[in-house]
Amino acid sequence: MGRLNHALLCSLFALSTACSGTESDSSTNPGEAALPPPFDTVIVGMIYTGSETAPVAEWVTIKDGYVHEVGTETFDLDTIERGADFNGDLIILDGGKVAYPGFTDAHAHLIGIGQRELTLNLEGVASIAELKERIAAEAEGKAEGEVIFGRGWIETGWPEGRFPNRDDLDEAAPDNPVVLVRADGHATVANSAALDAGGITDETPDPDGGRIERDANGRATGMLIDTADRPVRALIDEPSDAERREALKKGAEVYASWGWTGLHNMSVDIRDAQIIGELEEAGEMPIRVYNAINPGDMDALIESGIWELNDGKVTTRAVKFYVDGALGSRGAALHEPYTDQPETSGLLLMTPEEAMAGYRKAYDNSIQVTTHAIGDRGNTLVLDWYEDILPADRLTYADGPRWRVEHAQIVDPADIPRFAALGIIASMQPSHAIGDLHFAPARLGDERLTGAYAWRSLSDSGAIIAGGSDAPVERGDPMIEFYATVARRDLEGYRGDNWHPDEALSRAEALDLFTINPAFASFNEVRLGTLEAGKKADITVLDGDIMTMPSGDLPGVKAVMTIVDGEIVYEASAE
Repeated sequence: MGRLNHALLCSLFALSTACSGTESDSSTNPGEAALPPPFDTVIVGMIYTGSETAPVAEWVTIKDGYVHEVGTETFDLDTIERGADFNGDLIILDGGKVAYPGFTDAHAHLIGIGQRELTLNLEGVASIAELKERIAAEAEGKAEGEVIFGRGWIETGWPEGRFPNRDDLDEAAPDNPVVLVRADGHATVANSAALDAGGITDETPDPDGGRIERDANGRATGMLIDTADRPVRALIDEPSDAERREALKKGAEVYASWGWTGLHNMSVDIRDAQIIGELEEAGEMPIRVYNAINPGDMDALIESGIWELNDGKVTTRAVKFYVDGALGSRGAALHEPYTDQPETSGLLLMTPEEAMAGYRKAYDNSIQVTTHAIGDRGNTLVLDWYEDILPADRLTYADGPRWRVEHAQIVDPADIPRFAALGIIASMQPSHAIGDLHFAPARLGDERLTGAYAWRSLSDSGAIIAGGSDAPVERGDPMIEFYATVARRDLEGYRGDNWHPDEALSRAEALDLFTINPAFASFNEVRLGTLEAGKKADITVLDGDIMTMPSGDLPGVKAVMTIVDGEIVYEASAE
């Protein structure tokens, strides 16, 4: 793929008028100053627009950050020849490269993505033995008593067949407090030094919304579920504003390099929202960011007012609540007990009174509400609470407040039609169905898999699904998400019994999940989500045709260019 100016057109196209230096328009008077073309950039090649009327195009022109025209016929290079000076970019999609509407991750955590790159990253650790090796290596560079913090481990598939525990960590780093957060962010394992420093003993009672895991003798194992990890999390130094800025900037750069043009940023400290705004004003935020703040910051948002920077490049207008925990750590709230641990049905992280007060405040101040709900009971409760708050005439998506349920992983089949009926957006992360397929059947039993990761059922019921990744819980690669949506298999091609392959979506539906649907979920469908004249020129260029290639090849597709507001914010280096 090349970016070329007019002087190089002759080497690409056999057009005499483009090479002759003569006027190609006989109506142009001699000596009359020729007008430049009405665009800054033209992209020529295979282009998927996401538009229902013209889903495939031959070229797109860009002017002042917006799509100017979309063409389905051969591009007329005379347009450039007649221009007095064309100093813009001509982008030729060669070598199998294909352009798409800009991909947007509808659920991720930007600061966590950056911190994953800058701290002890435990992604891909394949066993407790390897985890111990990584901790021991990290401890070698630490002073005695200095906290070791890491994130990203997940025990699924480990040969030991269990969670790590305090004894494992003590063996690896006996002289340092060790605090390691599971990939989903809803469980933490800590060693004895960290438990002691956090004041957690065998007799410490479970906190509201949390659980201290204990062995058969009542000894705390070091596994802390949801709110139970707060005392050891407090041992980790609060990042400075400079460190926050570095992590947020790094996360955005990583996302641009993967082809994302935008991100819906969940559970955001309002300080981070302000730093993101400062980065944008300084020209250091390459992607769009739509912020959903923590409930504790809602009063500050109300006081400042919902705000946008640079025509929506950074927007803060939502608040994110939590009703339950995660399935892997058995914190997701279920109607019936866990099949593999019948003494628990999960955790509720807020009361009905707290939910109704927070939702009412948000509704009265035109703040979009979004709530984390993973278990079937958690989803039922959130839908019930939303229905109690929202007025009876809100039953259309376009005119409604567009409240969202984040994850909607395990849904009672009876609740599936309620999403569309109530005008609620299901914000789902397809890659969860890759990792979870290895433990969800054991957690839930086969019967509850009927409403698990039910993309097809929700879509067929009329619900709008906004696709995301939940990074850094998952990797955050858009092609893994796209693959999971259409293949409903793990990265090795495994699906497993009763994993409901009929819940997969088509390629066109998958494209919508990461383009127009996140635009709608952020009130931006008029200016984002498709490549049509008058919309923002946000474009993802990949090195393959994801709409036609075998599904098994999708995870290997890479971004080669990312364009936001008509500007190239990432371009892969030529090899």
